[in-house]
Amino acid sequence: MGRAYQNRKDSMAKTAAMKTKIYSRYSREIYMSAKQGGTDPSANLALRSLLDRAKKDQVPSHVIDKAIDKANSGAGEDYHVARYEGFGPGGTMIMVECLTDNANRTIGDVRPAFTKGKGKFGSPGTVSHMFDHAAVFCFKGDEEDVLETLLMADVDVTEVEDDDGMLTVIAPNTEFAKVRNALTEAYPEVDFEVEEIQFVPKGETPIAGEELEQFQKLIDLLNACEDVQNVYHDAKY
Repeated sequence: MGRAYQNRKDSMAKTAAMKTKIYSRYSREIYMSAKQGGTDPSANLALRSLLDRAKKDQVPSHVIDKAIDKANSGAGEDYHVARYEGFGPGGTMIMVECLTDNANRTIGDVRPAFTKGKGKFGSPGTVSHMFDHAAVFCFKGDEEDVLETLLMADVDVTEVEDDDGMLTVIAPNTEFAKVRNALTEAYPEVDFEVEEIQFVPKGETPIAGEELEQFQKLIDLLNACEDVQNVYHDAKY
């Protein structure tokens, strides 16, 4: 699949040990989206997309309902986004996105994960310039037809990747709603494998062998951190 699709699969791999972590991630993200944009999915596009994603990842309805109820009540924590970056084995570049209510705790988890995984924790700006903050949609379709649809809708498309009929549409993050609206209006039955804003690498760093094993260990360590929501990288394997 395209690099953005693979990045998503790596970040949210559904192993038994990760299920609780995945539910916790969605709970926080749904809570914050509902708190900021309202609890009505028909009026809050970000929440609607998030709920669709959660259902595809088999997040139980009681987890979703509890997060929305908490946002509706006005109670609960006040999370904010924290991003960290650095290098992994083989010169790979990594972006770590967190939702946290305690920055000291979060960096106290993320920094040692880089060290234990034989990576290097970087200062802000170390690798972020090598990623685009982009709206990403992955779904089955015809590349030429989809590209024409988006251009007719005056969408600023960065790239359309075609991997055996699985398309990855990449656009500036500010175009998220416009892309989604254009696609859902043109293709009412469209089934998005991915529909979110990601950090998409501008290039790829090939790794294999021991470097790949160590890289995967580092990704696992980062994903195990309590406040980590997503891990993005430029590794190709």
